Amino acid sequence: MPPETPQEEPQETPLEAAHEAPPGQARRAGRPRSEQADRAIIDAALELFAEAGPAGLCIERVAARAGVGKATIYRRWPGKEDLLLDALAELKTPLPAPKGESVRDDLAALIDAMRAAAVDPRRVRQFAMVLGEGTRYPRLIERYVATVVEPQRELVRAVLRRGVATGELREGANIEVAVDILTGVVLARSRLGQDRADRGYARRVVDELLTGLASR
Repeated sequence: MPPETPQEEPQETPLEAAHEAPPGQARRAGRPRSEQADRAIIDAALELFAEAGPAGLCIERVAARAGVGKATIYRRWPGKEDLLLDALAELKTPLPAPKGESVRDDLAALIDAMRAAAVDPRRVRQFAMVLGEGTRYPRLIERYVATVVEPQRELVRAVLRRGVATGELREGANIEVAVDILTGVVLARSRLGQDRADRGYARRVVDELLTGLASR
């Protein structure tokens, strides 16, 4: 992505003004922190990315949609690629913490949470955009894999490893292939629009896989 030249903003927007220091209290030096502004900027960047991809994303458009000045964004990120790299981390789906009582139940809960996120229309557009731009912007796909995909896969790995350790799953089970099957089949099905109402699919996938992995 070509770098953009920061431009100072002469006036603060309403969102920024709301986070001024109270009367009589001096503003602290350095980059001001505003969770509200950060959230608005990240959301605006993700929305624009889903609509037009990296080429349609520019700091001016992000600032306008977020309701902040461009200088506010440049104080946080040097350019649009750095902003987008951080924004991609926000695509990570909150997954339920495994209860540790049943491998079958824990896997079904994890996969169903992934399925629910995978059929969200905005997530579908963002995922498609990331994959489509992967060759032109390799840092984007690397960031997406590191911050979104791998943490989810590691949770599934941990449950499977626990199942092998407790004897629920057979010794020598190929954990990585099992992770590919569990995550891949649900995501692939959702990308085809086949399970928008099928909330029992994740459980059936887990049941079928564990039939082959179960301790005999």
